[in-house]
Amino acid sequence: MNFIDQRLHAELRSSAFQGRDVPPVPIRKWPIRYHSIEAATILFDVATIALASVLATCVHHVHEGMRVDLGQPIGSAILVATLFTLCLKSQGLYEPTALLAWRRQARMIFATWAGVFLLLSGIVFALKIGSELSRGTSMLFAGLGLVALLANRMLAKGLLTKGLAERRFSGLKVVLISGHEASGPDFFDTLAAVGLDIKESFALPRPGVNSNIRRRLAANVIERIRGSDIEAVVVAADTNQWPELRDFAAELRVLPFPVTFVPTGPAAEAFKRPSRDLGDLVSIELQRGPLSAAECTAKRCVDLFGAGLMLILIAPMLVFIAVAIKLTSRGPILFRQHRMGFNGRTFQICKFRTMTVLEDGPAVIQARAVDNRVTGVGKWLRRTSLDELPQLFNVLHGSMSLIGPRPHAVAHDNQFDKLVRNYGFRQCVKPGLTGWAQIHGYRGPTPTTELIERRVECDLWYIENWSFKLDIWILLRTPYEVLRGRNAY
Repeated sequence: MNFIDQRLHAELRSSAFQGRDVPPVPIRKWPIRYHSIEAATILFDVATIALASVLATCVHHVHEGMRVDLGQPIGSAILVATLFTLCLKSQGLYEPTALLAWRRQARMIFATWAGVFLLLSGIVFALKIGSELSRGTSMLFAGLGLVALLANRMLAKGLLTKGLAERRFSGLKVVLISGHEASGPDFFDTLAAVGLDIKESFALPRPGVNSNIRRRLAANVIERIRGSDIEAVVVAADTNQWPELRDFAAELRVLPFPVTFVPTGPAAEAFKRPSRDLGDLVSIELQRGPLSAAECTAKRCVDLFGAGLMLILIAPMLVFIAVAIKLTSRGPILFRQHRMGFNGRTFQICKFRTMTVLEDGPAVIQARAVDNRVTGVGKWLRRTSLDELPQLFNVLHGSMSLIGPRPHAVAHDNQFDKLVRNYGFRQCVKPGLTGWAQIHGYRGPTPTTELIERRVECDLWYIENWSFKLDIWILLRTPYEVLRGRNAY
């Protein structure tokens, strides 16, 4: 149980509760516990989706003069609600601290809601059962549901903020046993805000004291709890005291109540990070990858589908370009060059040849605005970025992605790594056919340090803010940027 949370502290500090005296009259508690907020929000979402589905069906059928059958809208609502809530639950968006982040909630609700309806639309189309469903009802359901879910989050944020600020949440009656590190007002306010009713508190003895003192403390706690309405014991102390805490917890085993340990001190930061089991060991994640395993798998599926579909659609164009290159200049049709990919792995990138040279070594000269090495067909290919199309095969192979930082020649990577701080972080994800930097005009050669710094800033921003919605936006924006022709030579 993690009571100390940065977002929770920020909400408490900014609330009206801070700086006021505790009112003499006991505050009337709400009939919900802080740790039940997640389940309550999920149930509220399910009820909202069901109500939106039924309402959409009633409005549309009454308008059309048809008889209303509630079986179909309820069945549809159950399916939609299951997919929607599972997606949000997997992202941790029902946790109380996540409910306070309104903007993130709004973005994820919109993206998840749209994704669920697109998925179900695809299934309906594939199974050819569209004639059994009403388009008008489905569209009305989608609109009403989205508006209602966004309104839910605004209400949830307001109630959660009020509940934390005014200590409205009901909760456990506890005995607090704390070290000197957990004696500040912020700590007690945090416990009280999440509904812990501290009936009595005890001070832990400092490390190294006589074991008899620890036993007397345990006896006092047991005596206080026996026959009372206490429901739990909370022990808050520095992890340096763990040997004494373990022995102290053993003394409390006679109590039929849970005993919860809240870590404080410098090591408490580690407990806020995700943990995993490694056999009999527990590992704490100090740094996660830019994308989780599930996100990498989903992105890979999109790459395979997108690259495969594009190659099928543009196959005649690829043949035409290959013939034009072969007839107008001497040399191979494709240009291959070693580039740095994910985690610094080298791979051979494929492009249509646009120059009379095939540089790939420790020294590579970047293209210039006026460059005699560029062929006639090559000028047209570079200006339209059609020379990049063979990289779709790199995407299918897995060495590249549709969206990501553009890979540079190995010689340029070695050069830029010395000039630009955090340049190597670009290799935390697969390089892409297009990216956030390219749709902002940072494409083509980078003759100055300033240009490469701006490109790297865009690439790092993309890595830190990746989402499917962002990838789709980049894909949709890329054709427009290609037509503009900025820095294309």
